[in-house]
Amino acid sequence: MLEVLPADVAELIEQGGVIAYPTEAVYGLGCDPDNDDAINQLLQIKQRPWQKGLILVAGDYRQLLPYIDESQLTAEQLAYVKSKWPGPFTFIMPIKPGLSKLLSGTFDSIAVRVTAHEDVKALCAAINKPVVSTSANLSGQEPALSAESIKQQFTGKITGLVKGELGTQVSPSTIIDAKTGAILRQG
Repeated sequence: MLEVLPADVAELIEQGGVIAYPTEAVYGLGCDPDNDDAINQLLQIKQRPWQKGLILVAGDYRQLLPYIDESQLTAEQLAYVKSKWPGPFTFIMPIKPGLSKLLSGTFDSIAVRVTAHEDVKALCAAINKPVVSTSANLSGQEPALSAESIKQQFTGKITGLVKGELGTQVSPSTIIDAKTGAILRQG
């Protein structure tokens, strides 16, 4: 597994690789959200059913526009979402027609976040799009909190490990339904 800086990860992702990278609270596993082969590989590594859907993390809001359908939200709902970003808030938002079911699972929505984590912002800037984000662990296990843990669990399974530090969050992001404002998971 290659160890790379966030700005140097683009080639690995563009070639369909699955990477591990530090986020606000835990290490994440990610890949290109437009590459179904890479998403399938990530799901197999994690042993996660596709039906659950995945999260997209972006460096800025514009990177989410190809994936979400803003027209299904009111101006007030959008203003509320944008007031929380960048930050540790994941919103469930309507999807654009034709979005890969590997991203949305069995839902007509997708979980999205605009991060304040500098390394993740740099990673998204390098690929000029959001990155798939799911905690770096086998389904049902505790998420990885160190590069060493990533190496122990995922050597030979993932393409690269992005160098960097975890953020200061002690728990995963709060998840909010953008349409109803309901908190689905408190972070």
